[in-house]
This record gives sequence, C-alpha cells and structure tokens, in this order.
Amino acid sequence: MHRLFEILKRYNYLLVFLLLVVLSLVLMSRTTYYQSSRLLAWSGSMAGRWYRGVNNVTGYFGLKSENDRLAAENASLRAQLAESYISYTDSVFTVNDTVYRQHYTYTEAKVVKNSWSGQNNYIMLGKGSDHGLKPDMAVISPDGIVGVVMAVSPHFSTVMTVLHSDSRNSVKVKRTGISGSLVWDGRDYRYAQVVDVPTTHQFNEGDTIITSGLGGDFPEGVLVGFVESAETLSGSGFYKVRIRLATEFNKLDHVYIVNNRFRDEQQALTAARNNEN
Repeated sequence: MHRLFEILKRYNYLLVFLLLVVLSLVLMSRTTYYQSSRLLAWSGSMAGRWYRGVNNVTGYFGLKSENDRLAAENASLRAQLAESYISYTDSVFTVNDTVYRQHYTYTEAKVVKNSWSGQNNYIMLGKGSDHGLKPDMAVISPDGIVGVVMAVSPHFSTVMTVLHSDSRNSVKVKRTGISGSLVWDGRDYRYAQVVDVPTTHQFNEGDTIITSGLGGDFPEGVLVGFVESAETLSGSGFYKVRIRLATEFNKLDHVYIVNNRFRDEQQALTAARNNEN
C-alpha cells in the first residue's frame, strides 16, 4: 500500500491531466453532436484497424485449410460438368427421354513430392488406396493435364507425369478435331510435342490442344496446351508439333484424380476383342 501511495504521489500531475482529458472528451461527446460524431468516428476507425490486423494474421494461418476446402469443392464441381456424364437416349418411347449417368468422378489430393527437371518425372500424392485410388487413373490439375497413377499404397500414390519419356497420351486439336499423341523430349518442362499428325492437316500458332478421350483414362476436353510451332519430319509425312503446356509443373500443389466408372467394362471389351484376333 505504501508503494502505491508513492506511485500516486510521483505521477499525480500526469494522472490528474489524463483524468481531465477523459472527462472533457466525455462532456464534449454528450454536449454537441459534432464532437460526438467525430469521437465515434475516430474510435470506430481505431477499432477497425485493430480487427483488420487481427483478421490478416488469423487469415494467413487459415490459408492451408481454406485451400484444402476449395480443392475439395472444385473436385465436386468438376464431377457435375456435362463432360463427366454419359448420355443415354431410349428410342423405344415416342418422347425424347434422355438419362444421364455419371462417367467420371474426381478426388482431390495434395502433391507431397514433385519432380520436373529429370528425364523421367513423377509426383507423389498424399492419398492412396484407402481413398479409392487405383493404378491407371488419370490425374489433372486446375490448369490441365498432369499424368497417370502408376502405383498406390494405403495412404500415398505415385503419378507418372507427361514429363516422362514413356508417357504417351491421346490428344487432339480443339479447332479441327485432328488427333495425335502427346510426348515429351526430356528437355524443357514447359513444353511438349504432339506427334503422329499427318501433314495433310493445317496447324495455326496458338491452336488449343485438348485430350481426345480415346485413351479411356482422361475425359475428353481437358486442356493440354497451345501450339507454338509445327515442323514436318523429313520423309515421314507427319508433323512434330511443339506446344506450351498449360500446367505449370514446377508449381503443382493440388491435383484431381479422375475415376472412369466404366473403365473395367471398356477394358473387358477390349480384351475380348484382342482374344478374338
């Protein structure tokens, strides 16, 4: 108690001054509308700055969970696109009775390991067989094509990306519908090549390349890249087309695994046809 009296005695002038200032502000706010509004505006501004600063800090730490939530939501929305359904029309009825059955479903996953600078590149995903992933499932990013699942464990999976010497995927020119094969020459992760396209067809710089849907893994229409140049392979009658890939492989974070719900049925028919031959 003695120490408290010493502090009050030492700072009595300052305490009286502060008390008078507070008292005068209270009296001003109660007596005139102008001073009251100015005081409220100042206090509101200070409080707003404080809460904005707090929200900026808490929002930064909440970005990871928000990104995960948005990725899951995007996977759900992709599954609702028209390209993810097969259309069946029953001609027995006189009315146009069309039923849609979902062809593709999507599962989002986090990229936990990534490579893009070698000759044969893979990524590892933080989901596996416990989440329904299987080998040969296609993998895409929000920007475009990524690769195909090669192996799975209960909680992880490895994906051979299109940046691999053994990767080969069926693609086509969106403008003309002409098909070819997407390959990679092992040089620059930003570019790939489309081969097996006859020189009887015309390419334009900037043409959009998309998946053809013929491989049974990727849905038709997934963005692959854009034509930069086309050269004729001497004596072959085919083009070698250089494209800029839409996916930025050095920045992969979240991807979507594509489940073709009719893949087993399609493979069974293919196997039966091969056995007949």
